[in-house]
Amino acid sequence: MSQTPTELTQALLDAAKKAGADAADAIAIEGTSLSIDVRAGTLEQAERAEGRDLGLRVFVGKRVASVSTSDTRAEALTAMAERAVAMARETPEDPYAGLADPSQLARDWDMDALQLADPTAEPAPAELEDDARRAEAAALAHKGITMVHSASATYSAQNVALAASNGFVGGYRRTGRSRSCVAVAGTGLAMERDYDGDSRIFQSDLRSAEDIGNTAATRALERLNPKRPKTGAYPVLFDERISSSLIGHLVAASNGASVARGASWLRGALGEEVLPKGLSLIEDPHRPRTSASRPFDAEGLPTRTRKLIDDGVLTGWTLDLANARKLEMESTANAARSVSGGISPTVWNLELTQGDKTREELMAEMGSGLLVTSMIGSTINPNTGDYSRGAAGWWVENGALAYPVSGVTLAGNLREMLRVITPANDARPWLSRVVPSLLVEGLTLAGD
Repeated sequence: MSQTPTELTQALLDAAKKAGADAADAIAIEGTSLSIDVRAGTLEQAERAEGRDLGLRVFVGKRVASVSTSDTRAEALTAMAERAVAMARETPEDPYAGLADPSQLARDWDMDALQLADPTAEPAPAELEDDARRAEAAALAHKGITMVHSASATYSAQNVALAASNGFVGGYRRTGRSRSCVAVAGTGLAMERDYDGDSRIFQSDLRSAEDIGNTAATRALERLNPKRPKTGAYPVLFDERISSSLIGHLVAASNGASVARGASWLRGALGEEVLPKGLSLIEDPHRPRTSASRPFDAEGLPTRTRKLIDDGVLTGWTLDLANARKLEMESTANAARSVSGGISPTVWNLELTQGDKTREELMAEMGSGLLVTSMIGSTINPNTGDYSRGAAGWWVENGALAYPVSGVTLAGNLREMLRVITPANDARPWLSRVVPSLLVEGLTLAGD
C-alpha cells in the first residue's frame, strides 16, 4: 500500500537518523494539477500532472545539507538520507543552523477554520475546457477584438506534510481553481493586449468565465491608440490590480534575509515611519479561504497575526529561525521551503489600511497625472530604493480619463514614494495581498 505524505516524512527522519544525522526535518508534497488551454475555439493544450516530491534537510553538528527526490521506494529514501549526511559533513559550519526548540512548536491548530481545501469534487477536463471556451467566446464577441491569445482554466490540489526530529508533525491540504483570458485588440503594429483572471480556493467563489472574457476584452480595447505624455513630474495613481507590487517592494526590503546581508534600503529603519501616519500593514496567516493561509510555518512554529507596519512605523523584520539568530531576534514564524531548496523567510497574507475615497475620487483630486494599470520590467536598487519601471495606463486630465498611455517610465525612490501614498478603498478582500489603489505624489515620468 502506498504511504501517505506524513508516513513518508517519518520514513525520511528514520533514514536520516540511521545515516548519522544529529537532527533532520522533512517535507512531502503529493499533488495533482490539471490545466486546459483553448485557442480559436479549439483545444490547444491539456496537461495533467500527478506526483510526489520529498525533501530532506539534515544537520551534522552545525553543518547542514538538503536533498530532494520523487522516488518513494524504501531503498531510495535510505540512499537519499545517506547522501544528505555525506554532503553535510563536507559543508562549512553554519553557527545559525538548527531546528526549533520543542517549546516553540505549534500545537492544536484548527485546519477546518482556515478552509484551505474545497470539498467539491475535482472538475472533469471537459468542465475546464468549457470554462476556457466560454471566456474566449465572451472576449471575441466584442467588436475590435481580433484574437484571444489564450484562454485557460486550471485546477490543483496538494497534500503537504512536514515533520522534524524535534517532535513536530503537521500537514494540510490545499486546492485551487482558476480562469484567465488574454485578449488582443487591433492589428499589426497597433495591436494592444490585456488580460483578466481569477483564482480561488473554492470553486463556488470563482467569477464566471463570461465575466473574465468580457473584462479582458474591455481592457484590451481601452488600450488602443495610446499616446505618450510629456516628460515631467506628476502624481501617479497605481490601480488596485498592480498596486500590491509597490507594497511588495516594501515587503522585500523588510525581509530578514536581505537585512542580514545588508542588502536592504530599509536597514536601520526599525521604529521609523515608512508609511504615512494612520496606515498599517497587517499580516494575518489565519484568514479563511485565502491562498497564503497556514497554521504553522515550514519550521513548525505557530503562525500569528502581526503588524509589519503599525500606524506608519516599521515594527520588525520578516524572519525564519536562522536569520532571526543572525540578527539576535526572535523568529516571526515566516519560514518557507520548497522540496528542493532550503528555508527562507516570506510573508503570508497581507492587508494595507484602506482609505475612505474611491479610485475615481482620488483621480479627481490628482488633477493631471497618470493612472497606471500595467507595468513591465523593473529596476530596483536594493540598497538605495531607487525605483524605475515601465508603465501603461491612462492619462488623467482635470481629474478625468483623457487617453490611453504606453511606453512611459516611472522613476523615484521607494523610501520617499511610500511616505506620501494615499490609499483608495477598492481592495479585493479575498486576495492574499489586500492592497487598494495607491496615489503617489510627484513621480518622474519619462515620456515625450
